[in-house]
Amino acid sequence: MSVALRILDDGAWLSVNDQRRVSVSELWRLHAPEFCDCPLVDFIAEGFTGVSADGRDVAVTTYGKCIACGESGVPGKLPVGYIQEGEYHNYDRENIVMQPIGDRPGTNRQ
Repeated sequence: MSVALRILDDGAWLSVNDQRRVSVSELWRLHAPEFCDCPLVDFIAEGFTGVSADGRDVAVTTYGKCIACGESGVPGKLPVGYIQEGEYHNYDRENIVMQPIGDRPGTNRQ
C-alpha cells in the first residue's frame, strides 16, 4: 500500500494521504551538535523543503533556528513519524529529543 507524502502551503505543512499532519512553528528538541553549540537545540521549524521515507522513518528537511543561541539553517533530515502497515504515525515530537537521520548510530551521513 502506498502513502502519499507532500509538502503543502509553501513549506508550511507535511501532508500524508491528503491530511495535514506536521506543521512548521513547532518547537523541537534536537541533538544536533553540527547545527550549533547548544547541548540540546531548541529548534523552531520555519519551513519544510523536502520529505522522504526510508522504510524506517518519514523525515522532513526543514530550515529554522535555535531559539537559545539564534543559529539558523538546516539541521538535516529530521524524523517526524513512521509508516506501519500502510498507516502514518507521528512520533511524540513534544516529548522526545530528535536527531538528524544521518547523525544517528547505524546510519550513513546523507
